Amino acid sequence: MAHVQRMSTTLLKTLREDPADAETASHRLLVRAGYVRRSSAGVWTWLPLGKKVLDNVIRVVREEMDAIGGQEVLLPALLPREPYEASGRWEEYGDLLFRLRDRKGAEYLLGPTHEEIFTLTVKDQCASYKDLPVILYQIQTKYRDEARPRSGVLRGREFQMKDSYSFDTTDEGLAESYARHRAAYRRIFERLGMDHRIVSAVSGAMGGSRSEEFLAPAAAGEDTFVDCPQCDYAANTEAVTTVVAPADPSAHGPLEELDTPGTPTIETLARHLGVPASATLKNLLVKIDGKLTAVGVPGDREVDLGKLAEHLAPAVVELVTAEDFADRPELVRGYVGPQGLALPYIADPRVAPGTAWITGANKPDTHARNVVCGRDFTVDRHLDVVVVEPGDPCPRCGAGLEIGRAIEIGHIFQLGRKYADVFGLDVLGPEGKPVRVTMGSYGIGVSRVVAALAEQTHDEAGLCWPREVAPADVHVVAAGKALQTELAADLAERLAAEGVRVLLDDRAGVSPGAKFADAELIGVPTILIVGRGAPEGRVELKDRRTGTREDLPVAEALHRLTVRQEA
Repeated sequence: MAHVQRMSTTLLKTLREDPADAETASHRLLVRAGYVRRSSAGVWTWLPLGKKVLDNVIRVVREEMDAIGGQEVLLPALLPREPYEASGRWEEYGDLLFRLRDRKGAEYLLGPTHEEIFTLTVKDQCASYKDLPVILYQIQTKYRDEARPRSGVLRGREFQMKDSYSFDTTDEGLAESYARHRAAYRRIFERLGMDHRIVSAVSGAMGGSRSEEFLAPAAAGEDTFVDCPQCDYAANTEAVTTVVAPADPSAHGPLEELDTPGTPTIETLARHLGVPASATLKNLLVKIDGKLTAVGVPGDREVDLGKLAEHLAPAVVELVTAEDFADRPELVRGYVGPQGLALPYIADPRVAPGTAWITGANKPDTHARNVVCGRDFTVDRHLDVVVVEPGDPCPRCGAGLEIGRAIEIGHIFQLGRKYADVFGLDVLGPEGKPVRVTMGSYGIGVSRVVAALAEQTHDEAGLCWPREVAPADVHVVAAGKALQTELAADLAERLAAEGVRVLLDDRAGVSPGAKFADAELIGVPTILIVGRGAPEGRVELKDRRTGTREDLPVAEALHRLTVRQEA
């Protein structure tokens, strides 16, 4: 038997106007519909209806994690400094960490993620290969001191997350644990009714040999991803790879310096020489952990600094300043070229061996033509660092890629032995010798999933929850006087007795129009309206998503709703 939730006694206040600071549909509608309220910047209170939706997401996640053999634990959110200092993340996280001291001066942090603590937990509990493999998970509040929390619960400083970790003795075992999580995540997002993509990703500071993101396509998304219309390739734009065949360096003439006064930019250079920007080589100077480095890309492309930072994580990437040029007079601003440059040189794969370029000559007002990669300069490291553009070739089939925006809702990593090495996580192997454990890390942003669902499923009138996560199965609206109110309450109780979750709008003194508007805003999948047909024993069923309405006898309406519940 289910419980009837009466709006007359529920802590629920809907709003007619959008919040002034709302930037996204989910932010606007979750606040207006009374699901959440802002407590402080990036910190949110989940009100009764919002908590029901959040709990429904958690239920689905928990069921699927249990189905692959996951064991739920709950680790502390208040964590000591020492494990994070040992892994290097006390410094790597920088300002994102909430740090505090206790009364004795000991330093702590509020956990942003728990690889270190899970590793130490397994080290304490598992001594033999017979204790493994094991999958542990938790659903817990995480903390990150975002510089600019925004978009409601999409990007907060406090958020709900499911993080799980697998522990195996072999790489083959890790691959199997990874595959089980990947399949479980697909089931989770399918059950939640989410449109999602699985895309290749960059492991970044997390490390490891394989990484994939689960993205929910949405205009409000902060991630960009590529999709190939011809094959199944999909990737975060930071993980897109480029394959360029080496060219023949003998096809190019000798290096030739050109007098190019007043051409410090690619645009002015291309116009002066009458060549396309793609014929030129752009050299961007950055600092990597304080060390000057040059990054070369074709002149018609831009360097994606976020992509560069992901490739080089945990190193810190910064742009150079005027002071950096002042300290290095051999670096001529606007005329830097890779030939003879006494700096590490990173280049995009398009700057392939044998390709020839027009680039700076390291002299004022001078450029050079026929500067050939591999002949006139060498690349220390090739990295995909350009901003991906629509139509760039798919690395698998060569078709033009399409670009979309999405919300990251999950991320899975094959971490390998990074944290096991830090903390000496070994078990006794079958041969009686220590075996180093290998790990996987798997996260789902539970509170972010709620916002992503709102982004994907809302319409102009309000929220449209999938049945699996909705705060109720049926929203019963009493639109009239005593007869309608009494019949609505009776139908609600009869439905609840059959296990149907019911939200009953029994508020006195609220007009039918306001009740209908709130039903649309709140977004329960089915609306049962007890109105003008009540004296004749007829009610109206409305599908929230499609807007389809049916006038039915009470018995038929009850039958349909209870049969749907059993299905």
